[in-house]
Amino acid sequence: MASTTLNVTMTKSKFGRLPRHQACLKGLGLRKINQTVQIINTPENRGMINKIAYMLKVEEV
Repeated sequence: MASTTLNVTMTKSKFGRLPRHQACLKGLGLRKINQTVQIINTPENRGMINKIAYMLKVEEV
């Protein structure tokens, strides 16, 4: 099975969010609004994305 890559873009600010949500952003490598990172689609990364889906835009590459 080939691993897919995801483009994840941060669309909302991290300020005023729960500490666990801020930690998820850090774990995904996101620091600024409108910053996009490419990550591998693993269950661990998918869990972080699902937790903070309201602040992200996700596209499969």
